[in-house]
Amino acid sequence: MKKSFKIRITYNAPVILTFCFICTAVFVLDAFVFKSTGLIKNYFTVPGSAKCPVPFNFKSAFDYLKLFTHVFGHSGWEHLVGNLSFLLLLGPLLEERYGSAMIALMIAVTALVTGVLNACLIPSPLLGASGIAFMLILLSSFTTLSKNEIPLSFILVFILFLCSEIFIKKDGKNIAVLAHVAGGLCGSMFGFLIAPKSARTKKTKTVKTQSDSSDDGYASNYSPKSSYRSSSSDDTTVVGTIEL
Repeated sequence: MKKSFKIRITYNAPVILTFCFICTAVFVLDAFVFKSTGLIKNYFTVPGSAKCPVPFNFKSAFDYLKLFTHVFGHSGWEHLVGNLSFLLLLGPLLEERYGSAMIALMIAVTALVTGVLNACLIPSPLLGASGIAFMLILLSSFTTLSKNEIPLSFILVFILFLCSEIFIKKDGKNIAVLAHVAGGLCGSMFGFLIAPKSARTKKTKTVKTQSDSSDDGYASNYSPKSSYRSSSSDDTTVVGTIEL
């Protein structure tokens, strides 16, 4: 009898995948369900500075919420697919490296930074996850944990990124250059300041081992191998099974 084997479909990057699903759902709802009410325009777009036709209202609590929600709104299919391509290509790898909670924090901080800069400096509304995408691009260039080294890949990516944003003509398109630059700078900052999940876990285990071995002058029974648990079993959710 021929043996069958199962292929599991896993929810391997919960933060990135959920972010992408929300962006897609918001766009579909705006295009087909709430088209006349302007869902994205009213709820997922951060207003601009004082010179903007619809300036940011510093007395409105709802406008402060838009500083975070604007990353879920997109102006068209091309805009949405372009951003999701970067998110789905880089996001899962970085979420596995830094952890879901840390990636969620990075996304929130980048959204806030780009939103605040737009509300204070740019006389036009802002929407889209381009700042998040550029944050991931710059973050992905960091391949070393050493505080005394700057990866050459980071320097090259940063130079190419700045040149494309500053010197290449945008063919008249309304592209938020400041949001892109701010997202890239956030990714650079995270790369320098935040250690990957594996490094943090290793440091915690080392401190615990030293603490246990010093109790009453006796060596601890702590065994890294015996207490190790695979991160894939803890962080990955099975969403389906295919039998072949």
